[in-house]
Order: sequence, then structure tokens, then C-alpha cells
Amino acid sequence: MTETATPALLWTPSAERIGRSQLQKYMRWLRQERGRDFKDYDSLWRWSVSDLEGFWASMWDYIGIKAHKPYDKVLAKREMPGAQWFTGAELNFVDQVFRHETASRPAILYSSETAALQQMSWQTLRERVGAMAAHLRGIGVKRGDRVVAYAPNTPETIIAFLAVASVGAIWSVCSPDMGLNAVLDRFRQIEPVALFAVQSSHYNGKHLDKGDVLAALIAELPTVKNLILMPGQSEHALPDRVQIASWTGVIARPAALKVEPVPFDHPLWVVYSSGTTGLPKPIVHGHGGVVIVIMVMTALHNDLGAEDIFHWYSSTGWIMWNAQVAGLLVGATIAIYDGSPSWPDWNRLWRFAGEVKATFFGAGAAFYANCQKAGVVPKQVADLSALRTIGSTGSPLSEDSYAWIYDQLGSDIWLAPISGGTDFAGGFVGGCVLMPVYAGEMQVRCLGADIQAYDDTGKPLLNEVGELVCAQPLPSMPLFLWNDKDGQRYHDSYFDMYPGVWRHGDWLRITPRGGAIIYGRSDATINRYGLRLGTSEIYRAVEELPEVLDSLVVDLEYLGRDSYMPLFVVLRPGLTLDAALKDRINQAIRKAVSARFVPNDIFQVAEVPRTLSGKKLEVPVKKILLGQPAEKVSNPGTMANPGSLAWFVDFAKQRAA
Repeated sequence: MTETATPALLWTPSAERIGRSQLQKYMRWLRQERGRDFKDYDSLWRWSVSDLEGFWASMWDYIGIKAHKPYDKVLAKREMPGAQWFTGAELNFVDQVFRHETASRPAILYSSETAALQQMSWQTLRERVGAMAAHLRGIGVKRGDRVVAYAPNTPETIIAFLAVASVGAIWSVCSPDMGLNAVLDRFRQIEPVALFAVQSSHYNGKHLDKGDVLAALIAELPTVKNLILMPGQSEHALPDRVQIASWTGVIARPAALKVEPVPFDHPLWVVYSSGTTGLPKPIVHGHGGVVIVIMVMTALHNDLGAEDIFHWYSSTGWIMWNAQVAGLLVGATIAIYDGSPSWPDWNRLWRFAGEVKATFFGAGAAFYANCQKAGVVPKQVADLSALRTIGSTGSPLSEDSYAWIYDQLGSDIWLAPISGGTDFAGGFVGGCVLMPVYAGEMQVRCLGADIQAYDDTGKPLLNEVGELVCAQPLPSMPLFLWNDKDGQRYHDSYFDMYPGVWRHGDWLRITPRGGAIIYGRSDATINRYGLRLGTSEIYRAVEELPEVLDSLVVDLEYLGRDSYMPLFVVLRPGLTLDAALKDRINQAIRKAVSARFVPNDIFQVAEVPRTLSGKKLEVPVKKILLGQPAEKVSNPGTMANPGSLAWFVDFAKQRAA
């Protein structure tokens, strides 16, 4: 697929916005300190990927990494996988956070379904991290130990993470909205020695007792010797196999914060792939790589600094929670919300943004589509006068959502969608405040990220859809996958198709303007009559119809047989799929995409299966419809609506019969 017309121009930066931007400050610094003068972003990006050592060394100096020991070499080993960055350096993520400590603004703003707006000062944050770190040391937690959390998006969870990192232990977290088996599938692999956990949580207007889940976690994680109970009550008794400490008891014992210096590539956290097949991949990232890559995204591509109030709606089970916490690395005040984005209605997060005076508001792409369909008018429910930037990720943001955001929030808002991933805790494509915004298009490839669209032979494509690859190493690429002794799983996950080049698993088109459009996961791509198409193209056409709330399409292609492509649609309440509506759907696809991609059949379903972070489960549904058992291809604990798969299982049986 190639572009035939320039998309609508939606935003152009003012001279004032450019002048005070973090990216412009960095370019001025390069000119003054390095003698490098770049006329535009494109020339800056090309330098950043042609001189990796020069670019990443400049970032180290520009952001002022607080190192206990300096580095010997920026890039001692260049190949992928296995690149070695900033060898000899010692630092700690936590030092980079508290170098911004100040009394002039809070560190955290917080609200939830049950809690009114609260704030936490930098001093209080430091004191509580210090007390919790001292407790961890007191119970024997040491460098390299794994400490896990079953915890919601609250200040306590952030404190726990910073305390774990400060002692050189390795952090991992699961959200309480994940099922027991999903949590065990993750935590069992890394054998934690201590557990932070809540006994209850609150979501979608309901109190959820988690005492039985917590008891089962303790029973099934024999390496856990210590439990720190976070705020939240339960009627369930806990096993006496572990030593139990209360959160309030620990933080009542003051202790100065002591931060353990660790090597640049010392493990910071373990995060997980979606785990739709087999056990989830336990992905290990290092302190230094996370700090320097997330700083590029946060400061330069999201244009965040110390005066910003940064909100990105997320649960703790999504990498965007890590990215939200990383706002502290630039000294921003982070504004976190715990609860459902749609309870009591889709206005809730906009009200929260108004309450905290957010300057940056981020959410998954599905959130904006849902707000549009619910008739939300953000400026009618909240004072958003402080808001400057909107972020989006998780799935491709449709042109319709681009238009809705500008219609609702005004022409002064900079819309900066990003695409990256859990796998490397960063962004591959994102925003650039120096450049215009075009409908449906992310603005640039990120600094230091040599992103290309490859064809099947490994040839770079321009203005054509290909596999998204990163052709050179990034400092935040995984150190390893846990329990992957010979590195085979790591290699097979990212480097099996193009040796020495990271294949991300998305379809990408680099536009003539240097922007990027993601078309969905490459392994869920439609291949009709020799033409490939990302599923998002079909969703964009179908979901613009007012009758359609959601949709899912799969291509059930067999070798030697014709392609069969069914489309499943969720309709507005009270509507039934009839011949007239089917015809309108088909005409919409013909008009927006191509007659080649009109589905063979259309079916009405109650729900589209989605992950906890909102991604459509195209590949598991495809595998179920091709005859594989649901339990082999999906993990209910990682799903937002696990019951939705039953319809597809039954549909597959009927088809087979």
C-alpha cells in the first residue's frame, strides 16, 4: 500500500512553542557544546542513527546522568542481540529521580474512584522510599533479588518500586485486575523473595476483595518469605508461612534513603509480553538503558520538563505505568488515577485532568474512540486550559480520532501519538513539537532509533508498507529473557526473520514527510489475493459507521485454499445486523480500502476480545477459528473480557461441523 494524497494538516507549531520546547533546547545545546548545527529534525535524526556513540554520549551529558562511576566506552559491543552500552558506569534509576527534588511543586498527584484528589511532596516521597528500602534491607533483600507487587496504580506502588530499585533488587508488578493464573505465570518464572500486595481494590464502581487471590499467591510462590501488606482490607486470613509487615508500620519508622550504585546494565525490572501463547516472555531491562531511552522519549519527544503535570492513564499491568512513573526522571509532577476510565462515565478522566491542571494527557487509542462514541465533550466537563499536549498509544489512532481530538480540544493542542513497546521500554516512532501534525500519522522516527520498513528480503521501503524493524541497537533493548539460558528464546522473538536486525511485529509505512503509520500487528495482517493490508485500515472504515461500536477481522488463509475473511462487529444497543447494514459495511470498506478487502461474511458479536491494555486479540481469535483450542492460544488472566472468547469457540465448532 502506498499513499496517494497528502492527509489533512491539523496542527502547526507556533514559534513560541518551538522556542521553549525541550527539543529546541537540546539542539541549541548541541550547537554550543558539541559544535553540531542541525537545520531540522530530519538531519538531527539521521545523525543520531549514523553516529550512535556521538548521539548517546550527548544525551548522557545533556540530561546530566548522575553516575557513581563514569563510563569507559559508549558502545563496547555493537551487535544485536548482545550490545554492550556505557561499560564501566555505575548509577541507579532512583538517583535520577531524586536529583529533581524540590519544595516548589509536588511529586505525585493522585485520585481514584474512592479517593478525592491528594498530593505527595518530593520530601514525603523520599522519606517513604527511604523507610521502605530500609525495611527491605532489614528482611534480607539484596542486590539481584526479585521483589514483586500485586498492586494498583497508587502512590504506594511507586514508593515500593523506587525502594526495590534503590537496594539494587529487581522489580516486577501485576495489576489486581489480572487473574490468579496470569499472575502466577509471570511471578513463578522469576522466583521472588518478597511480595507487596493489596487485599482489596476498587474498579468500575465495585469493591473487589482480593484476599483469596493473595492467599493463593503466597501458597503458590514458595520462594516468597516476606509480605508487605499495602492499604486495603479483607476478611480472608493469610497463611502464616510468610513474615507479614504492614505498610503503615513500615513507613512509620523513618530512615534516610540509601541508594545502591549498580552497573549500567544491572536489571531494574522484569516486564512481560502479552502471553497469548505459552508462558509470557519475562523481559529484563537495565537501570541505565531505561533511564537514558525513556528520557529521550519523555523529554524530547513528549516535550516534558520540570514544570509539567503529566498524566497517562494506565494500570500497573501496562508498560505505560512505567512510562508514567518515568515522568519523575525529568522532574515533572506525575498525576495518577486508579480506576475505570468509564466509571461513572467517560468524562471521568477529563475531569481528573482538569482537577490536576494536567499539561499532558495520555491514554490508549481506544479511550478516545470510546469518548467520541459516548458523545463526550471534554471542555464542558472540565477546565482544560492548562492542557498543551495529547498522547496516544496501544493501538493505531484512527484519522477519525485525530479529527475528534482537534474538534473537541482546539487547534492549540499538540497531538503526539507514539508507538513502541513493552519489549524495549521505549518508543520507536513518536512526536516532534517542531513539526506539523497530519491526520492519521505519527510525526517522526525517534532519535537514536534506526527504524525502517523492510520487505521480505530485508530491503528498506519508503511510502510502502513493510515490517517495522530497528536496524541498530538501542540502550534499552532487553538484557535477556529470564530463564533463557542460551538466549534462544530472545533470538527467536526478535531476530529470527532478519539476522542482526530487530523485527518488532508491526506493519509500518514511512511517509514522504518522514512520519510513520502503523497498520497493526504483522502477524495478524490480511493477505488477500497477494495484497497485504493491516487490519486497522478495515477497522477505520467500519468503525466510522455510527451503527458499529467495535469490530474484529481475521484472515483464515490455508495453503492451497482460497482466503476466508470474516468480519465481526459489535453494534449499538438495540440494533441487529441485517442485509442493509451488511451492505453499508461492505460499501464503506470498498470506498475506504478496496473491493479486494470486502469480507466473505459479517457476523454480529456481543464483544471483541481485548487485552487488559485494550488491544484486540486478533491472532488468538484467528487461531481458534483455525481449529486450535482456546486454552492453548489465549490467557484469560491477561484479557479485559475473557468471556468474550466463548462465542468464537462455538463459532469455530459450527464451522468445523
